[in-house]
Amino acid sequence: MISAIHQKDAYKIGHIRQYPEGTTEIYSNLTARSGIHSNIPNTKGVYFVGLQYFIIDFLINEFNRTFFIQNKDDVVLRYKRRVSKILDYDVDISHIELLHDLQYLPVEIKALPEGSFVPYGVPMLTIKNTKPEFYWLTNMLESVISSELWQPITTATTYMAYKKLFTEYAARTGSPKEFIPFQGHDFSYRGMPGRHAAAISGFSVLACGGMGTDCVPAIDIAEIYYDANCDTDFIACSVNATEHSVMCAGGENSEIETFKRLLEDIYPKGVLSIVSDSWDFFKVVTEYLPELHNIITLRDGKLVIRPDSGDPVNIICGDPSATKGTAEYKGLIELLWEIFGGTINEKGFFVLRDKIGAIYGDSITYQRAEKILLRLEDKNFASCNIVLGIGSYTFQYVTRDTHGMAIKSTNAVINGKNIPIYKNPKTDNGIKKSAKGFLMVSHQNGEYTLNDNVTSKQEKHGCLNTVFLNGALIKKQTLKDIRKLTDLN
Repeated sequence: MISAIHQKDAYKIGHIRQYPEGTTEIYSNLTARSGIHSNIPNTKGVYFVGLQYFIIDFLINEFNRTFFIQNKDDVVLRYKRRVSKILDYDVDISHIELLHDLQYLPVEIKALPEGSFVPYGVPMLTIKNTKPEFYWLTNMLESVISSELWQPITTATTYMAYKKLFTEYAARTGSPKEFIPFQGHDFSYRGMPGRHAAAISGFSVLACGGMGTDCVPAIDIAEIYYDANCDTDFIACSVNATEHSVMCAGGENSEIETFKRLLEDIYPKGVLSIVSDSWDFFKVVTEYLPELHNIITLRDGKLVIRPDSGDPVNIICGDPSATKGTAEYKGLIELLWEIFGGTINEKGFFVLRDKIGAIYGDSITYQRAEKILLRLEDKNFASCNIVLGIGSYTFQYVTRDTHGMAIKSTNAVINGKNIPIYKNPKTDNGIKKSAKGFLMVSHQNGEYTLNDNVTSKQEKHGCLNTVFLNGALIKKQTLKDIRKLTDLN
């Protein structure tokens, strides 16, 4: 069991001795500094998600379980052994003993509401110690706060870009708004760096209004940490679906029989997604589906065809470089229209009949998603004809620097005097310049703005509200609260 007190960078260990004598308070903030490395276009800020989970799971539960309720001698000696060995000298751990005696974390975190859109350069949260002897604790927590929060914030920001894209094309092609929460299905679990990352990233999609997911523990986070209840609330859903092992188990020659067995015997009703490119995708579409036409259209449910390889844009929309009139030239959606037909909506766009659909979940990026929707629009197909599986290629092809996420100190109290502190490296292009002094975030003209170097009295006002104080969660949000803030309507 790794103790919560070990969760930090090694260089933090000696900082207690490095601050000036008389230091009694360190005040820091978490800010997304820049979108220069953003994975999505035209970003002007980030969506703030994940703090409440971190507070309950780590600052309260993990600190209690692995540090405060542990035998003092055992836990501090284990810490002393670890840090003394890594630094190769006998480290004084009396401050860790004092923290164990206190039995709670003496810090205050003030934050904007989760679900808020926060422009670059505006802090999402501030943190400071509440007892003078624990001034070292504020920035000791930097490592774990950063590592736990940058990912859900980045995932939320990424998903919101998709959501805006889906919303735009729904309006352009007459697709129902009700379809949008299900159009970007979270397929990312297996590609995330561990189960905790998968769960909190998956929750970020749900927090931003996504309702299609295959990440089961994301729903657990919604229920355990954000007061959702799947018995009374609609949190998210998935569908019965195959994988290649299922489709290949009977051999290539029995593939159509596998389709029949799944449609008629195993799932005679409901939505069923079948991966269809284990061998010859266009053979499945042009030969098997016409043969299964009556079974599919008379069945009490919907069959969703899932290609899983090739260029997603060309597979779905057709390859303009292929021979004209071929299946490859037409693409999946046009082929399904030819086989099953559908309706024409009020804006004059084709919508496949409700017995058949399509999903593509391999290597989807924002740019590919945009191309797919544009190409479908050009072919007069509504955007609701396709669901896109958003996977780890999208949600994990990012870093802390994608949005320049950083925790920096801006004020210290030394010998009873407030000392505004900041950094402004001459060798930098300006992105790393930090705010200064106490911070107050205001909400003006529908947008958060930062006022820095304010007085301690002014700092107590504004939009940053206390959410964690001295070991306790002070202000709680629900999944519904966050979804309201991320609603685009």
